[in-house]
Amino acid sequence: MSECHYGAVSFQVIAPPLPRPVLFDQFWGDLTFVHWPVDPEGVAHLFPPGTRPDVFTDGLTYVGLVPFVMRHTALGSSVRLAYFGSFAETNIRLYSVDDAGRHGVLFRSLETERLAVVGFTRAVLGVPYTWAKMRVSRSDDRFSYESVRRWPHRGLRSGLTVQVGEVVEPTPLEVWVTARWGAHTRKAGRTWWVPNQHVQWPLHAAEVLALDDDLLAASGVEPSGERLRTLFSPGVHARFGRPTRVT
Repeated sequence: MSECHYGAVSFQVIAPPLPRPVLFDQFWGDLTFVHWPVDPEGVAHLFPPGTRPDVFTDGLTYVGLVPFVMRHTALGSSVRLAYFGSFAETNIRLYSVDDAGRHGVLFRSLETERLAVVGFTRAVLGVPYTWAKMRVSRSDDRFSYESVRRWPHRGLRSGLTVQVGEVVEPTPLEVWVTARWGAHTRKAGRTWWVPNQHVQWPLHAAEVLALDDDLLAASGVEPSGERLRTLFSPGVHARFGRPTRVT
């Protein structure tokens, strides 16, 4: 199935073909999805022109705390970047849609260990990367993610420990928050769409054993309800295409 229909909205479950050329090639591994519902009116002011909060059939949008490990980054599909071989990231993300019907993510922050990534992505793509001291550890099926912000707003912390369980079939809402084929961003007075492509996420249920996080509150997003079921994925291989202008 390539599309799902939620009410009057058609939502693409399988990634559309990626426009050429491929700019980046990466593997996103050991990833955990933690989500909360959000009142769309409470976050509408955070979205760049040409976009708005994407709303599920329950009338809500959602915010995600998503820690993971980036591996095997390459320029194009073949030029491996040794310095970017493996490093941790944690993002706070909202869900966006534009007038062309593209359902994406809007990042509020992205913690990373690599200072060079912060400068490059902020300057070139306008993506709000931040520099942090980070650690991801594993003991059997237990994963722990730790982060302390270095810049900007030094000292913001995020700590999460999960116990990974059985493989699960995602609910329609879980498909909706994970099947996202691009990001909206704002750069040089314009709104841009940055497309990506990957296979459907292999998902496991995960139990939150510990969660102590400053990043969600610092993002200016206030949840309006209880946390959803937490999900874990061993990862997917992803590719990014050339940005196109929204406005």
